[in-house]
Amino acid sequence: MKNTTKNLVSFQEDSYNRHSNWYTNLFPDKEQKIALLNGIKTYKGTINHWLQNQFFECVKPITKYKNASWLTVGDAYGHDANYLIENGVQNVIASDINDEFLAVSKEVGIVEQYSAENAENLSFENNSIDYILCKETYHHFPRPYAALYEMIRVAKKGIVIIEPQDPIMKMPFLLFMNNVLEKIKYGLVNKIWKNRFSYEAVGNFVYKVSEREMEKFAAGINLPMVAIKNFNPNFWFPGSEKVPVDKSEKKFRKILLKKGLRDFLSKFGIIPSQSLSIIIFKTLPEIELQESLKKNGYKLIVIPKNPYL
Repeated sequence: MKNTTKNLVSFQEDSYNRHSNWYTNLFPDKEQKIALLNGIKTYKGTINHWLQNQFFECVKPITKYKNASWLTVGDAYGHDANYLIENGVQNVIASDINDEFLAVSKEVGIVEQYSAENAENLSFENNSIDYILCKETYHHFPRPYAALYEMIRVAKKGIVIIEPQDPIMKMPFLLFMNNVLEKIKYGLVNKIWKNRFSYEAVGNFVYKVSEREMEKFAAGINLPMVAIKNFNPNFWFPGSEKVPVDKSEKKFRKILLKKGLRDFLSKFGIIPSQSLSIIIFKTLPEIELQESLKKNGYKLIVIPKNPYL
């Protein structure tokens, strides 16, 4: 038991170190960091920017509350915080496990406030920040549930998690095949479900999320509501930051066709969407915000109160 615990701690520390050094290794020099940050200012109007806005549109209904405070988690160079700032949010703290890049981001005006934070052990007080945004970062955590509880602890109103969707909960046929093939031979399903176990070069397992998973999380700690939005943003390709969003561009027309088909199939439940935006509310949002979320494509799930508490 002691060896198992030791190995687990060693794995977590290794994961933290790998992620902490990832961007530093990719962009070791300040000039390289500045060049990347300048790209945030110049890539507007490109396919890359258009695809990124598919993610940021999910946050838009909440950004109208300009006085709300925000923390971005796993925001390596402040891109997420910059979106909030550009949309008039007045109090935004960008955070990442390593703040070396964020320090440069502040110098060049991408972010205004930043902090070095381990998502599993945030330095903020309980209920001290209105909203927390965790965009495309949850799947990097070695212990995502630990980070999930930490974010809920710190958030006053809610947290936003934007991640790839785990398809098996939405694909009964895949679940059926999994059950049948595992009865025939253990591991046989891996020949069909190629990305059952997905890992990234930085060393993390890719934790994909599901609606049911977050419903259970909210119900388990007696939270009032979860909002879920299905969307399909994953059409990035190398060089997309140089191709303008223009229907005269063949590459953009191709993405529009692929995305349109995927959106249609997802809408009617034929295949699951690529990604989910999940807002877990600690307090019931006002009616105006609920209506705004619905118009934005969210499904609101009211969690019944635990009758025994």
